Amino acid sequence: MEEKKMTHFDENGNAVMVDVSQKAVTARTALAVGSIYVNQAVMDAVRNRTVKKGDVLTVAQVAGIMGAKQTSSLIPMCHNLLILKCAVEFELHPQENKITAFCRVKTEGKTGAEMEALTGVQTALLTIYDMCKAIDKRMQISEVHLVEKTGGKSGTFRFEDREEENHEKSSDHNSQ
Repeated sequence: MEEKKMTHFDENGNAVMVDVSQKAVTARTALAVGSIYVNQAVMDAVRNRTVKKGDVLTVAQVAGIMGAKQTSSLIPMCHNLLILKCAVEFELHPQENKITAFCRVKTEGKTGAEMEALTGVQTALLTIYDMCKAIDKRMQISEVHLVEKTGGKSGTFRFEDREEENHEKSSDHNSQ
């Protein structure tokens, strides 16, 4: 198996930003997801819009978009992207006391939007935590991951395909 070279370090071990000047400009998208587990009081307050700090999901939606736009300021080796579209949406799962956030980012550029989508999700979830912590401090953020990315040299990635890859690797290993 070929060992991949670390791209964010030079030959002396110094941190460097990857040179993307020779890469082609392509349309790129990324979708990230994550959840926050809350108690019943938080779920009810969010659903009924009775949190004292305001409409939690509206504020978290704006915060997620702002977070995606600030990614290169937060992640040291992340390139600054021209974000063409960013959307943050939520699903409430009252039976599980879970709120799921989705962040989809679209750009045309030389590098992908995965970090922006992940930062958008995390920022939205952290905003929910901040706005609801007076009700419950035991909220847990989890399950944050890249669902899909398109464009660029590596093409399309789908998280769900990972399960199939792991199964194939396991089958290959067992047949040896």
